[in-house]
Amino acid sequence: MISSCSVQTNLQGEELRKHGTHLFPVACYLDILPGDEFPWHWHNELEFGLVVSGAVTVNAGSVKYQLKAGDAFFINSNILHAASAMDEGMCEIHSVVCHPRAISGSMDNIIWQKYLKPLMENQACPGFHFIPDVTWHRQVMDSVVSLWHSAEQEEYGYELHIRNALSVIIGLLAEHQPAMTRKSFGKAQRDNARIKEMLTYIQANYDKELTIDDIAAVCAISTSECMRCFRATINTTPIAYLKSYRLQQAAMKLQSTEDKISMIAESCGFQEMSYFAKSFREVYGCTPSQYRKPDAKEMDTNKED
Repeated sequence: MISSCSVQTNLQGEELRKHGTHLFPVACYLDILPGDEFPWHWHNELEFGLVVSGAVTVNAGSVKYQLKAGDAFFINSNILHAASAMDEGMCEIHSVVCHPRAISGSMDNIIWQKYLKPLMENQACPGFHFIPDVTWHRQVMDSVVSLWHSAEQEEYGYELHIRNALSVIIGLLAEHQPAMTRKSFGKAQRDNARIKEMLTYIQANYDKELTIDDIAAVCAISTSECMRCFRATINTTPIAYLKSYRLQQAAMKLQSTEDKISMIAESCGFQEMSYFAKSFREVYGCTPSQYRKPDAKEMDTNKED
């Protein structure tokens, strides 16, 4: 039941991958960073992750969690999130992605109405950062470890054990979730809808020359409101996100195509090769040619092709 995970999204940033099966919508993944890319995306499912080694930064909306080995995290339903290794070392994460019906079965029972629905609709709770020193955090983490072991072994009855472990986790999250005011709910809902629309536009047009005015116009808002929305929701600026997304697309093309590096740079919206190479090195710690062929010797920018 354990598999590796790669994120592919539609133009709305929603993850396309189906997690688990229709009969049992739970999936466990072995994630290795920085090899696996986890750009900003969202999905209806709930997600849990345990950091086994290394360190990782997990962004859940405007909240940033910096986790080390032994820590864990939770990402709520429909929350934009991303993850990246904190340093050049490898980071291993055991993650679990589950649809709510794996726990409640349907929406016409007490489990859904009392525990899952309030948690999933709580915009004040984009996620959690769990540490071993907090008792109820430790209980959540132990449950994640236990269900991961069951998924790995797949012994008779493992589905029941996984569902029981998930129920324990949801009970703890529902009990300890932060309070949400009506005012914060409306504002968060509006910002979340706007940011998804603007990210959709960027992801569909990242290969073109874009300005903050272009991005703000998508939602018919001012540039200052556009900046505020990005800061409040995913804690970055529109141009910084655009640059980051372009570099992620370039990295994927470097590994999946044989196109010349200059062609890849241009297809990802970089008009100057020197700027592309400099930006790429700042993020990935190597030149584009080294990223494509890790054993390649250092080349200067003019020889990258």
